[in-house]
Amino acid sequence: MVRAVIRLYGIVQGVGMRYFIWREARKLGLRGYVRNLEDGSVEIVAEGENDLIETLVYLARNEGPGFVSDLKITYESDRGDLKGFKIVH
Repeated sequence: MVRAVIRLYGIVQGVGMRYFIWREARKLGLRGYVRNLEDGSVEIVAEGENDLIETLVYLARNEGPGFVSDLKITYESDRGDLKGFKIVH
């Protein structure tokens, strides 16, 4: 189990990206949240199996709404403090 902090850059706000990530992360059984940041990026914090997180990253970059021009991922130890997956406003 791992925690990933993922930042999506590009045309990622106002296109339904948060709802897409929320839906796909729940299907994958990941825990965490997704939110818009003031700089126009989208932040995803997800905990779960590494291969499932990689699937979420693939979906965000290749199948999500909008256009992801850049993506940054930081991996951390799974803290186990997240329950479910939610959209943070």
